[in-house]
Amino acid sequence: MKPTVLLVNPWIYDFAAYDLWAKPMGLLYLASRLRESGLSVYLIDCLDVHHPLMGETAYAKKPLRRLYGTGKYWKHRVPKPQKLSSIQRPYSRYGIDPQAFQKDLKSVKRPAAALVTSLMTYWYPGAFEAIGLIKDMHPDVPVLLGGIYATLCPEHARTHSQADFVIPSPSQYWPAKLDNILQTIIPNLQLKKKVEPFTPYPAFDLLTNIEYVCISGSFGCPFRCAYCASPYLSPPFLKRDPLALFEEVLYWHKHYRVRDFAFYDDALLTDSHRHICVFLEEVLRRNLDIRFHCPNGIHITYIDRDVAKLLFKAGFKTIRLGLETSDPQLQDHLGRKFATGEFERAVALLKSAGFRSDQLGVYLLMGLPGQSYEQVAKTIAYVGQVGAIPYLSEYSPIPHTELWKAAVETSRFDLASEPLFHNNSILPCWSGEALENVGSLKAMVREIREKNR
Repeated sequence: MKPTVLLVNPWIYDFAAYDLWAKPMGLLYLASRLRESGLSVYLIDCLDVHHPLMGETAYAKKPLRRLYGTGKYWKHRVPKPQKLSSIQRPYSRYGIDPQAFQKDLKSVKRPAAALVTSLMTYWYPGAFEAIGLIKDMHPDVPVLLGGIYATLCPEHARTHSQADFVIPSPSQYWPAKLDNILQTIIPNLQLKKKVEPFTPYPAFDLLTNIEYVCISGSFGCPFRCAYCASPYLSPPFLKRDPLALFEEVLYWHKHYRVRDFAFYDDALLTDSHRHICVFLEEVLRRNLDIRFHCPNGIHITYIDRDVAKLLFKAGFKTIRLGLETSDPQLQDHLGRKFATGEFERAVALLKSAGFRSDQLGVYLLMGLPGQSYEQVAKTIAYVGQVGAIPYLSEYSPIPHTELWKAAVETSRFDLASEPLFHNNSILPCWSGEALENVGSLKAMVREIREKNR
């Protein structure tokens, strides 16, 4: 009998959470690789909105799902952690009922190992809860904790998680570290020595229902934004063969009838005419009835007339532009990625290609160390004047980023010792007048959205 490895995507504990094409891509890639190595893989996705056992519960309202597969999670209000007690907002567990999780655990007859992933640093309570429940039911099963939180806050994870192994490692070294541990746990396990990027395809087939598929035309990012940990988490920037990317899209569309695909790239348009444009031209040549979405911001400076036309004709329905701020000095501090006038030009080209204003979202950073309320308000107004829709992205302080030191010095919380304080919902680096006026900034955004409906 094949040894079984249990994989767990844990709950989210937060003030707010929304499924914007959010799937545990690293865990799904890992699942495919382990299956390819001869292991049996069992996935428990705590964020599964279609979990069959959730029909038996009455504690939560069924999540509302939207046109392209996004939507709400199962949600249950819970007490806030004591360290967040001063925050006057309700706190919730997002995901399936823990009883459903325990029933799933019972169906796995002593796995050889349990692998728990982690995402945002301040979402660690969900990973800890999953680890505790696994250990209660399978006390002799080794539990491995990996993912973003484990990589950015390894000492905190080692001290508090109860995991037997914490694997803090950038993406290109993580498989080797995991292999070494698994080969000590599972006798006679033979794993491929070389891990090829982007293969095998992530195991979306393990999900209860495939509403959409997340795809990547690249790993990492060539830019070094002051607020982003991508250079630490995925140091090399690797681009994928565009026709191989097309073959993956065709596979999910043909075999699972998937129509919606969300790009996870941090730099989708880099070298676009030799990369994404080749992919899009193949999509058009094959006349596929599919839709694409960019939940990550795309770079303004790479949008030209040909790119804009291809994005529209090939079926992009959701465009997000990474403006960050209209303040020139703050742009320089963050790592300026476009010149004056390029934002207006990009929006005009996208509209000329056929996109509506309500399809063109623009990410604006709010809550940066030293950033003022007025800087954000001016940027919101600027985006509205250009004819796009502003989306406020609350700043989350992240270890191993250029802004981390300034965040620690500025914050009203002890960021260095407690990852819960990294939560962007509490705007940890703002205080006083700026914090008091957040409501008026959100009202400005709502007004612009209403005008462009």
